[in-house]
Amino acid sequence: MNLPAGRSQTAMFTASEVDAQTGVPATTLRQWERRYGFPRPERSANGYRLYSPHDVAAIQRMQAHLNAGVPASRAAELTQRDLDPVPDEPEARDAAEWSRQLTQALIGSDMDQAGAVLGKVHSQLPVEDVLTHVISPTLADIGARWERGEITVAHEHQASAFLRARLSHLMDVAGVQEGFGPLVVAACAPGEEHELGLMMLTLALRRRGVRVAYLGANVPLGDLAVFTRQQGARAVLLALNGDWALGPTREHLRDLDGLGVPLFVGGALANARPELAEEFGGVYAGPDAPRAAQLIAAHLHRPQGGTS
Repeated sequence: MNLPAGRSQTAMFTASEVDAQTGVPATTLRQWERRYGFPRPERSANGYRLYSPHDVAAIQRMQAHLNAGVPASRAAELTQRDLDPVPDEPEARDAAEWSRQLTQALIGSDMDQAGAVLGKVHSQLPVEDVLTHVISPTLADIGARWERGEITVAHEHQASAFLRARLSHLMDVAGVQEGFGPLVVAACAPGEEHELGLMMLTLALRRRGVRVAYLGANVPLGDLAVFTRQQGARAVLLALNGDWALGPTREHLRDLDGLGVPLFVGGALANARPELAEEFGGVYAGPDAPRAAQLIAAHLHRPQGGTS
């Protein structure tokens, strides 16, 4: 297939290949292109549309919004904003302020105010923006304050419990979609008790129509392997947030041998040391919940005989 002159060697996909990955037919892609200005395919030398990985990401994000019941015009607006963010736009500044307010409410044990802040945020931002730009920075800030001795472990636990309850509710609303589509098993590594990041990624995946069996914190790898086989899962997601989980994971890593499904590795420790994913025989999931969910969903939408 001939690429346009000057085009980079980034992998490109035909409309039929995009259909196979996303389930969106070529006719719909052309409608979106005319109405909303995306995707923005290149043209081959003989005139065929060629879609980049960025285009595929936009298509999957649009489809996820539509599946969640968002009207098409609003879904297109959210898709373009999600994939082409403007760092200095007012919403980005607002998100930082909301994160600051949420942190102050939580460390001040004012749960009513914390709930009010999140209620306002959810009314103005898509869920994934709330996760990435409000809740994640709040968690990081509270963790840093605890490490500096500015707050007690009791403050940290109360804040985590509040956010865990909110995320659990959002996960329930998104649903597990039993009996439909490929299944991902999500678990924290042995010795890993910090599960909020994994909950956010589970939520992001479910909002893309991916079934996720969420196992929570501190899961022995042997039990994880048994569960994965019994459920016929198509992928495993393993979260590690600190060095405390590294030794137990390495010690029992052989328990995952022979699973025959991809292992995606995420969490704060993986973000700091992405090479750990390769050491574990897996794939680095990505630096945040939306991008990790995008990577995993793209893999699951490939035909089962396709390459990983």
